[in-house]
Amino acid sequence: SIITAIWFASHAMERFFLDQTATDLTDRITLVRYQIEPHFRPLQADRIDRICKEAGQLSSTRFTVILPDGTVVGDSQENPSHMDNHAGRPEIKAARQYGSGQSIRYSKTLDRRLMYVAVAVTVENELAGVVRAAFAVNALDERMGAIRWRMAGGGALIAILVGLISLLAARKISRPIERLKQGADAFAAGNLTDKLPLPETEELAGLAQAMNQMAARLDRRIASAIQQKNELETVLSSMREGVVAIDSSEAIMSMNPLAAEMFECDRERAKNRSIQEMVRNLALQNFVAKALKAGDSLEDDIAFFRQDEHILNIKSSPIVDSNEKRIGTLLVMTDVTRLRRLEHMRRDFVANVSHEIKTPLTAIKGYVETLYNREVDSSEDHNRFLGIVINHVTRLESIVEDLLALSRIERENFREALNLATVKLGNICQTAIQVCQKNAEAKRIAIDVQCGEDLQATVDATLLEQAIVNLLDNAIKYSEDGSRVEINAEKRDGMTAIHIRDYGCGIAQRNLSRLFERFYRVDKARSRQLGGTGLGLAIVKHIVQAHEGEVTVESRLGEGSTFSIYLP
Repeated sequence: SIITAIWFASHAMERFFLDQTATDLTDRITLVRYQIEPHFRPLQADRIDRICKEAGQLSSTRFTVILPDGTVVGDSQENPSHMDNHAGRPEIKAARQYGSGQSIRYSKTLDRRLMYVAVAVTVENELAGVVRAAFAVNALDERMGAIRWRMAGGGALIAILVGLISLLAARKISRPIERLKQGADAFAAGNLTDKLPLPETEELAGLAQAMNQMAARLDRRIASAIQQKNELETVLSSMREGVVAIDSSEAIMSMNPLAAEMFECDRERAKNRSIQEMVRNLALQNFVAKALKAGDSLEDDIAFFRQDEHILNIKSSPIVDSNEKRIGTLLVMTDVTRLRRLEHMRRDFVANVSHEIKTPLTAIKGYVETLYNREVDSSEDHNRFLGIVINHVTRLESIVEDLLALSRIERENFREALNLATVKLGNICQTAIQVCQKNAEAKRIAIDVQCGEDLQATVDATLLEQAIVNLLDNAIKYSEDGSRVEINAEKRDGMTAIHIRDYGCGIAQRNLSRLFERFYRVDKARSRQLGGTGLGLAIVKHIVQAHEGEVTVESRLGEGSTFSIYLP
């Protein structure tokens, strides 16, 4: 701005001085013109030249008189006869056309820069000639140069002063702004507790106060969001169901720990990754695809295979944003493996009980109707039919007794009703052998017992004896004639272990997991032929569990089986 102002000022001053010089030269020409006008008619060139030299010497101005054809007839410094024709000079042309003219140019004759002013001379309303005055503007240029330097110096001084004042003012403004910037950076980094100092400037103080209020509100909102997140995380972590949120592109948004355990994956690693990548289960992938397309909830059971089969009941619900736009689906998973197995066992139990009871009842009804209708003539057939009826009644009685026994054992307070006492296991084993001795002798099966005389356990002797009798009776039933059965009682790892081993047909590996279910039989036809109710092993399992123990089985086809009871 200062440079622009200096430039305009210097040019205005230069123009002013030039205009003043032109006016002064015009006045000098007027004085000379009146002296030379009488000498144009007739033309007196010598007189005109002498007037020019005298006037030029007195006024320090160069005067030149030019005829209309451009011939120089007088000059205050040169001999007119030696001078060129001046008809083409711009100021002469202007004077002949307009009455006056001026120009500034370099003079080769005088070797300097001159200002020329020309005025036309008329005699009797006719152009008689042109009087021209010239003035060297070098001195004017020198004066203007000096003025420009002084103006530049003053402008530079003003610029320096203004710059210093502006710097001080800018720093006074920028320091609190810098502090505000640092405070904003601290807020952006998460430090919302520190307050910004209030600057002296009213506007910046208002800005700082607004930023402090913003930080306080953000701090409260972030704390509230963190609290809500922690509460939600606590709720999700404590849930007994697995929860997985999946977006519209089938990527996992989040999951709770139980869901990660069900899927056997890492929660952090699974985030924002595709469900197909994290869980290799086609049924689940198809369910997710259907859930994302469905407008309502879906539910299905899906089998997962880890170490063994697990069944998950999965329910889906749409996830929408604040604008009610669908953004994904929520899966809630419950491990219903045990429930489904219990349902399966219940169905099998009802079917088996119905079958086990209906079969003897049908036979009893048939034979009784035959006897009732007196369709049997011989006493031998009559007695044989009655014997069959008695056998079926006995079987029904055994089934009912076993069911009642199971019902008693499964009662919640059965543990409290146990008649616990510290007894010798050898005595219990001998009593069980005596109960089964008749059946063993019928098949010529030897029973070997290995049990220390001092081996004791705190048990309900009657129930433990029943469990051993059931296992021993099964071992005898499924052993070949002339084989042997071994009973071994010992202390192992702080537990009392009773092993009953036979060398019979053995049990296939696929049947071992269901062996202790009610009415479950490996070979149903053979089991009924041997007179079993299908409840013996279930009773053994519940008796041992009532003693807070465990019963296991190890078996191979063709090599026999070993049933083990472990008691604390």
